[in-house]
Amino acid sequence: MAENPGTTNADVIVVGLGAVGSAALYHLAKSGASVIGVDRFSPPHSLGSTHGDTRITRQGIGEGLAYVPLALRSHELWRELERETGTSLLTQCGGLFLTQPGKGGQIHGKHGFVERSIEAAEAFDIDHEVLTATAINARFPQFQLSGDEIGYYEPGAGFLRPEACVAAYLAAAEEHGATVVRNTVVRSVTSTPTGVETHTANATHRAKTAIIAAGPWIGDLVSAPLQRLFTVSRMVLCWFEIARDVDQLLPEHMPVFIWQVDADRSFYGFPAIDGPDGGIKMATETPSPPIHPSTVNREIAPSERGDFYSAMVRSRFPQLSGGCTRAVTCMYTITPDGDFVIDCDPQRDNVLVASPCCGHGFKHSPAVGEALAQWAMAGNPPPTVAPFSLTRFAE
Repeated sequence: MAENPGTTNADVIVVGLGAVGSAALYHLAKSGASVIGVDRFSPPHSLGSTHGDTRITRQGIGEGLAYVPLALRSHELWRELERETGTSLLTQCGGLFLTQPGKGGQIHGKHGFVERSIEAAEAFDIDHEVLTATAINARFPQFQLSGDEIGYYEPGAGFLRPEACVAAYLAAAEEHGATVVRNTVVRSVTSTPTGVETHTANATHRAKTAIIAAGPWIGDLVSAPLQRLFTVSRMVLCWFEIARDVDQLLPEHMPVFIWQVDADRSFYGFPAIDGPDGGIKMATETPSPPIHPSTVNREIAPSERGDFYSAMVRSRFPQLSGGCTRAVTCMYTITPDGDFVIDCDPQRDNVLVASPCCGHGFKHSPAVGEALAQWAMAGNPPPTVAPFSLTRFAE
């Protein structure tokens, strides 16, 4: 939808229409609010943090117990969106999360990721198993182990189709009356005596409340004290060719996985979601030096693909050749402690800031979007997002 010059008015403006922004837009429109969503590109797109064919979803969240209610609610909301839109979004092929005792290391800023996943599953009665290396070898021979691994297996885990999820939320939001403004950069967000204004090159959008869910561009729109909290990092996603044993790599037989290799290295991946010709998507989570999203290098050197395959993939997945059929960049927005920021901008209490990124945000986006919509309309944060307030950075 093209932008019209002039001034428009709404109850809420959503800036950024990726995973969280599209969900917030939908829940606001469904509640009957007048809502405008603005994005600098035309979502779904591959220029931010919400793309790449797949995203892992799980419910026993190793990043902390505060995330589990969001994950549980999000699974419910994905299924509701599927029913409303007639699209297939969530595949529960199981998830296997591996580590070697004593190797330490962090995933998403948290030590003991597998052990914490087990604790979360036990605390919330989530169906799971703790597997020895022998049990993993017997059930999942796709994974070539060293022999001392332990695994957390969650049968309800799986993957989401991010582009389809965003497209479904935006289409449903428009059906409920939302206005979607594409290919338009929001230059500033300012508070006024009566609410908030967002300014683009050709228009001013006025509302009572704004939600900033701009992904890696969030630092350009929040107040100065918050900018230091968001570091943007470039990641590379690779799809490797399948050389043999394709049947055991299909979603019917292979779970999604996260593998803590040692103290400094981990990687994750998916089954062959599109059959033998689509390859297997895998990636590491080694942050790059800080970047600005508008100047990210989207060229991927052959060494980036080859080094990843040699170091992480070749010995653990001999079914895959070193041929990389595709590689794309993705951006993570990382906070100092690896946790989300969901709160009011401290200098503008009618501006909500949502950065549920840090590489593990997509699975939670429906519940975060729903909570932001409730907050924007009621004026108070729902309990599910209270743990992600800015108070933890007060010092």
